[in-house]
Amino acid sequence: MAESLAGRFAGERVVVLGIPRGGVVVAAPVADVLHAQLDVVVPRKLGAPGNPELAIGAIAPGVRVLDERLLRSLGVPDRYVEEEIAREEEEIRRRTERYRSGKAAVAIEGATAVIVDDGVATGATAVAALRWARAQGAARVVLAAPVGPRGTIHRLAQEADEVVVIVTPLSFVAVGEWYVSFDQVSDEEVIRALGGRA
Repeated sequence: MAESLAGRFAGERVVVLGIPRGGVVVAAPVADVLHAQLDVVVPRKLGAPGNPELAIGAIAPGVRVLDERLLRSLGVPDRYVEEEIAREEEEIRRRTERYRSGKAAVAIEGATAVIVDDGVATGATAVAALRWARAQGAARVVLAAPVGPRGTIHRLAQEADEVVVIVTPLSFVAVGEWYVSFDQVSDEEVIRALGGRA
């Protein structure tokens, strides 16, 4: 994926933003190839009541992306949504502080922000990350991931200036099925991948 991005951004200031946890591990070699600064953006999925894997939306700092149609069809109470948002906002704060280890965020205003994840499924967290980068003043926002379903890629193309996904299978169940090894990435691995560059 890093090779596919090489040479696309000649003359632009590029900042690579990994989505923790797995996206940061994928983002590190991308930043190396692009000779770009590396940082994190920490979006979080909002899980449905009784089914935390079902995304009813996602948030990033200062950004809310809610699936209003799904919220209505499931009858999710507003109070549940607000409690879920508050819980995930706290997790965003915790992770951001831990991953940056006291360092300031890399400024992305006027830069090309390349947001990298280890794969996209529903795309909810990717949308939140893209909107966050725009709100921070990025001149362009690019989403890059090794794998994702075609329908999701199409929706993400409406949010990003460019979407680079290497494998877009017709049959897609989960991101992990496209990896030989898809072990859980720890906070410590994220910090090591950032390697003091954030």
